[in-house]
Amino acid sequence: MKRRLARECALKVLFMNDVGSNNPDEALRNVTGNGDGQKMMLSPRDQEFCAALVQGVVSKRNELNSRLAPYLINWQLERLAPVVRNILQMALFETLYMKDIPPAVTINEAIELARLYQDEESSRFVNAVLDRIRLSEEGRD
Repeated sequence: MKRRLARECALKVLFMNDVGSNNPDEALRNVTGNGDGQKMMLSPRDQEFCAALVQGVVSKRNELNSRLAPYLINWQLERLAPVVRNILQMALFETLYMKDIPPAVTINEAIELARLYQDEESSRFVNAVLDRIRLSEEGRD
């Protein structure tokens, strides 16, 4: 099952919520086709996945930020590009709370989103941060 488009949708909604303080439910409706503007056509299953990511990240944003901070060597979360910050939050949420998705898949998808919406340097940064988290989490098992 390909969820990349659903992840892109979630990233757009999370960005709108983070940067523009938009209501996440309203932003989700706008991005997925129940509002005005450019729409992302998602299957019902992908819409559920997108909504779960958005709701999960929004509800756990403070916890996710606290867990990310130690892995941002020489960086502060609020100084990251908003797209990168939201990609990291989304990937960490997937890793911690969506156990049916292998961490390697989550990391790869986050890297691809960073490459698509930022640049190669950002994708390497996302990879490094998420890989440090993955290694740390594996060490706890």
